[in-house]
Amino acid sequence: MNVAVESTVRQMTETGRIRCPSCGDTRKKKNEKSMSVTVSSESSIYQCFHCGLSGKVTPDQGNYLPVNPVKAAQPVKISSNGHDQDSFLYKFMEDRAIDRDVVDRYAISGKKYFNGGGECPAIGFVYGERDNPSAVKWRSVTSKAYTQEGAARVFFGLESLPDEFDTLVIVEGELDVLSVETSLSACGTEGIGVISVPNGAPLKVSDNFRVDSSEDGKFSYVWQSRDLLERVQKIILFCDDDPAGSALFQELSRRIGRAKCWQVEHPTDCKDANDVLMGLGSHALNDLIINAKPVPLFGVYQAEEYKDEVRNLYDKGFGSGVSTGLSALDDLFTVLTGQMTVLTGQPNSGKSSFLDWLTVGLAQRENWRFAVASFENPVALHIAKLSEIICKKPFFSNQNQQRMTKEELDEAHEFINEHFAFIESRDGLLGFRDVLDRCKQSIMRNGTRGLIIDPYNYLASNSDSSETSSISGMLAEISSFCKSHMIHCWFVAHPQKMYPNADGHMSVPKGNSISGSAAWHSRCDLGLTVHRGEDDEVEIHCWKSRLKWVGKQGVTTIKYNVNNGIYSDFEAPDVSDLESEFEDLQ
Repeated sequence: MNVAVESTVRQMTETGRIRCPSCGDTRKKKNEKSMSVTVSSESSIYQCFHCGLSGKVTPDQGNYLPVNPVKAAQPVKISSNGHDQDSFLYKFMEDRAIDRDVVDRYAISGKKYFNGGGECPAIGFVYGERDNPSAVKWRSVTSKAYTQEGAARVFFGLESLPDEFDTLVIVEGELDVLSVETSLSACGTEGIGVISVPNGAPLKVSDNFRVDSSEDGKFSYVWQSRDLLERVQKIILFCDDDPAGSALFQELSRRIGRAKCWQVEHPTDCKDANDVLMGLGSHALNDLIINAKPVPLFGVYQAEEYKDEVRNLYDKGFGSGVSTGLSALDDLFTVLTGQMTVLTGQPNSGKSSFLDWLTVGLAQRENWRFAVASFENPVALHIAKLSEIICKKPFFSNQNQQRMTKEELDEAHEFINEHFAFIESRDGLLGFRDVLDRCKQSIMRNGTRGLIIDPYNYLASNSDSSETSSISGMLAEISSFCKSHMIHCWFVAHPQKMYPNADGHMSVPKGNSISGSAAWHSRCDLGLTVHRGEDDEVEIHCWKSRLKWVGKQGVTTIKYNVNNGIYSDFEAPDVSDLESEFEDLQ
C-alpha cells in the first residue's frame, strides 16, 4: 500500500477523480486527475489509468472481493528517429487515406528496425504520454509484422481523447483509430472519442464466435479503463468483420454490458475502419459510426437484426452448454452462459457441496472464473472445501483417507486464487444489487463467467413490496444481468418446511416448493434439486429447462465421496455379466 495514496483516498467521501499521489509529480501533466476513486460504505476502490496503481482501502484493511492484480505498465525509453516529414511514414499513412494532422496529433513515429533479414522501415504507435510512454508498438510498412517496446496493457489513444465527449468508439487496431479520427475531422463531427484495444482480436475463437476462456487474461485493459467505460453514455464497438473480430465484439460487450453498446454494419468487402476510409471515403466511415445500431438486448426488434444469428444457427445448429464433467448429468443438463439456475433441496442435502464440485470442474476443464457470494460458511472454510475437491483429499485429518499435504494445499490455493473471487460484506448486509455490482467488477477485471449466490435468504431486501413481488423483481434483474454479461448464475434457495411421507421418506422439493414465491419456478432457466439418497447416492432432479437443447426434465443418480467432496458416475455394469444373467434366466 502506498501511504500517500491511502491517506488521500481515506479523505474522500464521494466517488470521483483525483490527481494520482503516486505518479502525478513525475508526469508532464502534473495536475491531471488520472486516478478514479469509487467510494462506498464498505471501502474505497482506486485506480490510476496512467501508472496502473490500484487497490482498496477498507475500515479494517480487509478485501471483500480479492481479485488477481493487474500488473501496471512501466515507462520505457523509446529508441526512435522521431518524425521525418520526407520519410516513408507520411507516405505509408497517405496510402491509407490518413491525414497528416492526425498522424502528428497522435505523435506517430518512424524508424528503421532490424528484422532478421535486414533493416525494415516501421512506424511506431505510442501508448501513454508522449514524453513518458508505457509502450510503443512498431509495425512494418512492408508487412503486418510488428515488434514492441514496453507492455501495452491499456487502450491505445487514451491520451488523445477530446475533453468533452458522450460517445466512445472502440476499434481493433491503431490504424483504425487514425482512420476514424480522419473521418470525424473531415466531417466536423464532435462529441466522439476513439480508442483501440492494445492486442488485437483473440487468437483462439470458439465455434460460436466467442473468445476462448484461456484468453481471459488479455482483457485487463478493460478493467484499467473501467472508470471511462462506466462514465461514457454510448460505446460503439467497431471490430473487424471476421470470426476473431466477432469474438472480440462478444467479449467486450459482455464485460462492458450490452445495454450501453452499439455496433456498426460493415459494408461489403470492408473488413475494418481503414478499409472503409480507403474504399469509400471519410463521409461513408462517418455515416457508419453515426448510424450505428444498439446491440440487441430486450424489446422489439426487426428480423434483420438477427440475420447473422439465424445464419449461424442454420450452419451449426443449436449450441449446447459445456459439460458438467459426468455423463449421467450431461444427459440431464449442461451449463450455458446467459442463463440462471435455481438450485434447491432439503437442508443438509449437499446443495453447496454439489455447486463447489461443479464450479471447480468448470474451472479445471474450461478455465471458467467465478464470483462467489456464499454466506453460510466463512470464506476460509469455503476455500478449504474447494481445496479438497482439487486435491481429492480431505483438508482435515481423516481416518478413511490421507490428509492433503501443505504443498498440495498451496497448489490448490493458487488455483483457487486465479479462478475464484469471494464477495463478502464485513459491514452490514448485502443486497442483490450490491452482489451484482461486485460481480460486474470481477467480470471486467477477471473475465468472470459464473456467479454463485448461496443462499438467497441471506441477502438484504431493499424493497418495501411484498416478498413475492420482491423475489420476482430480483430474479428478473439477475436474469437480465446474466444475459447482458453472458454469465451463468447459480441461485441456491431453500424450500418451505416439508414433512416425511407415509413411508417415512422426505419428498423431493421442486420449484413450486421454494419459500417465498412461485417466481422461483417461472423466472429460472434451469431448475435443479439435490436430494440425498441411501449411503453415497445423490439424486439430481431437473424440474425445469427453458431450452430443450440444454436440459430436460428427469432425474439421475450419481455417487458422492464425503471424504473429498468428489461426485462421480456409478460404474456401469459389465455387458457380458448382464448377458450371462439373461442366459441363466432362459
